[in-house]
Amino acid sequence: MSDPNTEQVHDFEPGIAPSGLFWTIPIDQGAVDASPGSGRARYRLDDLALNDYHDFFTAISPNPPNVPSHVSFEVTWSGGNTRQRVADTEYDFTGTFIVSDARIAFTAWNDGTGVVYTSNPDGQTSDGAGVGHERNGVFF
Repeated sequence: MSDPNTEQVHDFEPGIAPSGLFWTIPIDQGAVDASPGSGRARYRLDDLALNDYHDFFTAISPNPPNVPSHVSFEVTWSGGNTRQRVADTEYDFTGTFIVSDARIAFTAWNDGTGVVYTSNPDGQTSDGAGVGHERNGVFF
């Protein structure tokens, strides 16, 4: 069996901020459209500039080499009728969600090599998708 750490050849992500915040960036609020009462939502970004760090271990190293890259994606939740309430006092989390199916269309490309990855949203299934309202942490 081969080492799974040697199999990864692309790691598209925003990197680690000087503050230590990782894999997280601000986005325009227009990228999200949600209707929690119906369970329908859409999260879409086009041509988002990221870096390709090759693999996870390179990405978390100090001053990692990277190649400018871009991603575009759209996640859609189709809505439904079943409401589900979740409450977890151990982790200070509560919410009411409309159980839903979700689909993801995703394309990532490396500007330096021209490699392109594209998902196929047809035939996807989801497990545990939903849209709703939640409270957590200090807001619990």
